[in-house]
Amino acid sequence: MPVGILVNASCILVGGLIGGAVGHHIPEQIRKSMMLVFGIAAMGLAITLVMKYHSIPVVVLSLLIGTIIGEFLNLEKRIGSLCDLLRRKLTKTNAETGAQQDNFMDRFLAVLALFCFSGTGIFGSLNEGMTGDPTVMITKGILDFFTALIFAASLGYLVAFISFPQCAIFCGLFFCASFIIPLTTPEMLGDFSAVGGLTTLAVGLRIAEIKPFKVLNMLPSFVIALPLSALWTLIFP
Repeated sequence: MPVGILVNASCILVGGLIGGAVGHHIPEQIRKSMMLVFGIAAMGLAITLVMKYHSIPVVVLSLLIGTIIGEFLNLEKRIGSLCDLLRRKLTKTNAETGAQQDNFMDRFLAVLALFCFSGTGIFGSLNEGMTGDPTVMITKGILDFFTALIFAASLGYLVAFISFPQCAIFCGLFFCASFIIPLTTPEMLGDFSAVGGLTTLAVGLRIAEIKPFKVLNMLPSFVIALPLSALWTLIFP
């Protein structure tokens, strides 16, 4: 039973609903300050994950190849179009300017990546699947509750809906953990964590509005990291 994952998803759902309902009462200055804090927190977490690397060439190659695949598939645009369609159905308005729409989607896609594809979430899901310990995911859920609340104050109820794809993704990892983990080595997991760290760093820079990385186009890097790390270890033991 993925208790930690369900708690995490519930925290995002509740936080997003509360933020969407009463978030307009939160002063704009506090919201802006919190965006910067969340961005810095993501970057701080990224540093700890990157330091777990075993082979820097593997991490860099995984990120390069994965991003090329993501750009070729145009993942961010496709996911963004689906999210924008859902947003229009929820808000029932098309009155925003192009600049407002771009700003909204930039923030929303960054939050989507932060909640669904963070190194902490992926590791926590795999760890709970193998050991049954939900501590990592419950801790992440507490943090995600406040993150969802603040972001929903400006992005609306759509933030709460992120809990559903997040739950699906992490539950998938939870149930696959018993098959994946025995095939991995500490070196492979280290490189995998480092790729997650660099992706999380890109999320942090995007949330803080420092650099608009197309984070979702980087997601194929996660799939490439483990097999490439194993292959690299065989060639360069």
